[in-house]
Amino acid sequence: MSDPTIPEAIAAAAPHDSAAHGAASALARALEMQDRPGVRGLLHQADWIASLLSGRTDVSDESNALKTGYDPVARHWPDWLAQTPLRRELLPDVVPCGHVTGRIGAEAAQRTGLPSGARVVAGCTDGCASFLATGADRPGDGVSALGTTLTIKLLSHTPVFAPEYGIYSHRIGDVWLAGGASNVGGGVLADYFDGDRLADLSRRIDPEQDSGLDYYPLRRPGERFPIADPALAPRLSPRPDDDGVFLHGLLEGIARVEALGYQRLRELGAPVLTRLRSVGGGARNPVWRRLRERMLGVDSASVLSEEAAVGTARLAVRSLRGEEV
Repeated sequence: MSDPTIPEAIAAAAPHDSAAHGAASALARALEMQDRPGVRGLLHQADWIASLLSGRTDVSDESNALKTGYDPVARHWPDWLAQTPLRRELLPDVVPCGHVTGRIGAEAAQRTGLPSGARVVAGCTDGCASFLATGADRPGDGVSALGTTLTIKLLSHTPVFAPEYGIYSHRIGDVWLAGGASNVGGGVLADYFDGDRLADLSRRIDPEQDSGLDYYPLRRPGERFPIADPALAPRLSPRPDDDGVFLHGLLEGIARVEALGYQRLRELGAPVLTRLRSVGGGARNPVWRRLRERMLGVDSASVLSEEAAVGTARLAVRSLRGEEV
């Protein structure tokens, strides 16, 4: 962000619980780009790709528009945007995820091989699409992404917005995806063990037993969710001499943060976690999976796919059939 006044202008106008805050938000990028020569409208990446198929350059969806300032509860662009430097005439119309926005034109059909006249459907962000790809489809379904960091999402009948805990919600039709992203995760494991060593040590861990260690395994100070504290210090001591016990404590610590994340969502009005799906590299560790099941008190469900494109396709098919997401 080259202009530090942009996040300040957003902060002065946007409600506390808006997802448009911050220098990395879509609204901040829109404010930075809107006065460049030739700008005729503001589209997200998914909107632009859809426009190449249908020719429509004036429409977005409720998920992608969230961080540009769209109000998914009231389902319109909010009045407070007028208090920012944003050129309102550049904003697209916003439709529900899964809504038909147009049809593939003859030129796009010729270029892509897709059938002319096929319906183009509004999608959602890649994170939401990846959630839907897993097969999660009812309130209480949660998906934990165990990559370098930990991300959790929970399907809910009601939205949860709590920036003080790093939580916001995407609207997908008449349900909501609430969640947040922690700084703990596989990155801290990779700081200590390579893949082979991690697998070998995992086999020595009994996931039915506690390690006796109380870690909050951050790589460096600062946490986003379920505790929003830029100064939160890593807790990685005492360090046992036995690497297997140390790894047990690390896996347990990440699982404890995961459980706190779902608990925080529940405290703020989301449903109790009833089914858990896991994606990412950490999901392939059976010992860690069982340890997490025990600590979260819920069994794992199978994952249909981890491909975001599959989630978008499932959204489109269910929407075209007239089914709820």
